[in-house]
Amino acid sequence: MLMQQTLSQLRNLKLDGMARAFEEQAALTASTSLSFEDRFGMVVERELAWRDTRRLERLMKAARLKNPQACIEDIDVRQSRGLDQRVVATLASCDWIRNAQNIILSGPTGAGKTWIACAFAQQACRQGFSALYVRAARLFEELRIAHASYLETFPVHCLHRDQKERVAVLSDSCRERGRAACPNFS
Repeated sequence: MLMQQTLSQLRNLKLDGMARAFEEQAALTASTSLSFEDRFGMVVERELAWRDTRRLERLMKAARLKNPQACIEDIDVRQSRGLDQRVVATLASCDWIRNAQNIILSGPTGAGKTWIACAFAQQACRQGFSALYVRAARLFEELRIAHASYLETFPVHCLHRDQKERVAVLSDSCRERGRAACPNFS
């Protein structure tokens, strides 16, 4: 009965990772040879890993990446692509985010810019930063509407839901829809 109460209390405290680890240790006779400190340490490590996994899942879902499977490790840095492996490795550290800098990827249509941008966004999520994939045409349309209506709350209206994101991937839809899709705010 004590074990069920403990499991119930762990779940009430939202310590699901600990609850699972506790159940697994109770089922394994090999874990009884470990000291209490070792077993408790394993349970705490399991909870931390579970929380990290859940956080990454939440960040990735909120990012709505066009290519969520894109990852830094899969970027093709062959000489023929014109990508410098050292630059990719430096950008993978996400120091550019911490330093409030930007990345602009340019190249011909079909070169993989969006995929690479999604890989950097995924890496940012893995390091705990929030990200968001937005089609540039959609953002430009929201900006155009807000500009046309002369709202005093212009920045809040346009960017309120996205302002907490540390990384924004803007997909250049203007090329897909022609230059007319790009706004002129003059």
